Amino acid sequence: MSVLICGSMAYDTIMVFNSQFKKFILPEQIHILNVSFLVPEMRRNFGGCAGNIAYSLKLLGGEPLIMATVGDDADAYLRRLESLQISARHVRRVPETFTAQAFITTDLDDNQITAFHPGAMSQSHLNHVRDAQGVQLGIVSPDGREGMLQHARGFAEAGIPFVFDPGQGLPLFSGEDLLGLLDLATWCTLNDYEARLVCDKTGLPIEALAERVDGLIVTLGAEGSRIHAGGRCVDVSAVPAQNVVDPTGCGDAYRGGLLYGLSQGWSLERAARLASTMGALKIAHRGGQDYTASREDIAAIHAAAYGERPW
Repeated sequence: MSVLICGSMAYDTIMVFNSQFKKFILPEQIHILNVSFLVPEMRRNFGGCAGNIAYSLKLLGGEPLIMATVGDDADAYLRRLESLQISARHVRRVPETFTAQAFITTDLDDNQITAFHPGAMSQSHLNHVRDAQGVQLGIVSPDGREGMLQHARGFAEAGIPFVFDPGQGLPLFSGEDLLGLLDLATWCTLNDYEARLVCDKTGLPIEALAERVDGLIVTLGAEGSRIHAGGRCVDVSAVPAQNVVDPTGCGDAYRGGLLYGLSQGWSLERAARLASTMGALKIAHRGGQDYTASREDIAAIHAAAYGERPW
């Protein structure tokens, strides 16, 4: 089953400052801040929610189709998708723009200073769900505001079930916007902070929000995830991570696992267990797409945590 993944593709440039920001940022001088950090360690990762989710889904044997907008500098990313055999036929290049990019500087206390340039992502509304053929499932993940709204309507008009995954895009929407998007969606995924923010913006408790979709999944980090569906609440335990290295992209890896399960017709609980397995696998590696495992490896990790194989 082809899964259309609407969202961002981005480059993440990550730099490490081998000291602490607090030693160089003086509170009494914050109004005339002018500081430079030497960052001898730097790496550039392929990222963006759509790219990360597609990577996770492909690792499981799924059929992801990415719908995203990229800039003139996207050649390296497009070559990577080709090498992974992930279709890029719905990735639109927007001339005279950059691909979305995050520049992240981390200090030794794991504090971060991030600058994000949306670039071509702001033109995501140039893509249309109706242009993708043979799609039976989808997700609307963080992207340009107009693109997210348009893609949600496109899935609904086509009768294609989809996951609404607002993530970092939440500040772009009012409470009224969010309620409208939930009414269009089949499922919704949020982390615990995002869930509280949606409740605050809409003025509704999580139970009332869950009534608007077939299932609302709240991820809780090391505590697992919680499924609100059919008036019931089911907790899914987390998979213990072999090593905690980098949480970047863990939520996207989780969503790749969830989409795989939904594409197979699994229950939300069964799909969430596989999703947790993918999150635990990812957190042991740096970057959103720098982990790998065979289906047999994934099944073994899953079986050790839940006492049963996923397939």
